Amino acid sequence: MSELSLATIREHVVGWDKQVPLATGGTRRYVYLDNAASTPALAPVRDKVNELVGWYSSIHRGTGFKSAVATHAYERAREVILDFVGAGDGDYTAVFTCNTTEAVNRLACSMAYPEDAVVLVSPLEHHSNDLPWRRYAELKYLPVSAGGAVDLAATRKLVEGLSGRLALMAVSGASNVTGQVYPIHELAKIAHANGVRILADGAQLAPHMPIQMEPGEPGAHLDYVVIAGHKMYAPYGGAALIGRKDAFSSCGPACRGGGTVKLVTRGEVVWADMPGLLEAGTPNVVGAVAMAAAAKALLAIGFDAIRRHELELTKRLLDGVHAVPGVTIYGSPDTTAPEGRLGVVSFNLEGIPHPLVAAVLAFEGGIGVRNGCFCTQPYVFELLSLTGENLTRKTGEMLAGDRRRIPGMVRASLGIYNDEEDVSHFLAELARLAEKGPRLEYTQDEATGAFLPTGYAHDTAGYFTL
Repeated sequence: MSELSLATIREHVVGWDKQVPLATGGTRRYVYLDNAASTPALAPVRDKVNELVGWYSSIHRGTGFKSAVATHAYERAREVILDFVGAGDGDYTAVFTCNTTEAVNRLACSMAYPEDAVVLVSPLEHHSNDLPWRRYAELKYLPVSAGGAVDLAATRKLVEGLSGRLALMAVSGASNVTGQVYPIHELAKIAHANGVRILADGAQLAPHMPIQMEPGEPGAHLDYVVIAGHKMYAPYGGAALIGRKDAFSSCGPACRGGGTVKLVTRGEVVWADMPGLLEAGTPNVVGAVAMAAAAKALLAIGFDAIRRHELELTKRLLDGVHAVPGVTIYGSPDTTAPEGRLGVVSFNLEGIPHPLVAAVLAFEGGIGVRNGCFCTQPYVFELLSLTGENLTRKTGEMLAGDRRRIPGMVRASLGIYNDEEDVSHFLAELARLAEKGPRLEYTQDEATGAFLPTGYAHDTAGYFTL
């Protein structure tokens, strides 16, 4: 296998050349455009995991040689992740978790909150950076424009008005719906000027752009960041909550049990220091090492090269989708300036329900996209202008078990290994669908809302069995 680089990336992506069956007959190479949900594994990550498995053992308290090797691997992974987000100067620590949802929840349930606490989030947050805070505080939302851009002046005024109540500003680095990149360091300046800490959800950002927790500008540092391995080519169940040590100083244990203590007697508990305080139980050593291997691979390829490649594809994707008759693109309508967004395009096709568009692309084109609300229902409902009786009726149907008219969109999202051929095939299939409709007849399932070709059955067991 050749040296890892952007030019050779495809041969380093596990399964990129898989042939999948088409309901119209035959097979074709799968075109995966759902990278915003989860990415495939990089071969160097898989290989490093396979190397580790031979040495896998209990960590930290084991006395055998394998335990020493596994402990070294786990703690070295922590150092790599800190370096990956520009936090390797000793002022930060990293807590390993299963995913970013768990990472945000661990922080949320371990923090101290002021009376009548408020957490400030953006309107575009994934449910994972919205729902955890509702348990402990009132949510307020950053003021944004119709295109999704943050109004920094209005944000400054809002933060100043919440003096004494604002527990945290928690914002995504980038939207998983529109690809909008948020000015997290400018928001950090506003937060810190008012004595407030900031969490940046970097799950969408990490595989596409560099994250710098310490950018070198006064007040622009990030107090906490969360990232996920499964979105950065390491789908082995690893994620991390990275934070300043002083920002963790008032935290209590998020989950109580093994590894979180220094001492336990029948009448006393002395809690462990960070990061052990938030790493209860036996950790996912394999997931941590996989994510660290992915981080090293991304740095080896170089974010300058990654960004250039993805910007070129994003412009091609945006221009192509925009040119399809009957398409509505959500978020910023500007297709000439993709610099402020990631390669994520969410859209609807007039006259064809979003689950049918996704089904036709899959069954007739061998293309994997996503449809629905992408775990950002409030934002998607807002983008779709669903309010009042219309929203009540649609959500009422959904809650009653009928998901045939569930609101949503179709989303195509790029990874580093996608190329012009992938984008061209997707655009050709989308344009053909817009012009001529589906090739096959489809039946919609009431309970799921999904469309399947009438009389066609997936033979998934023929491809993988357990």
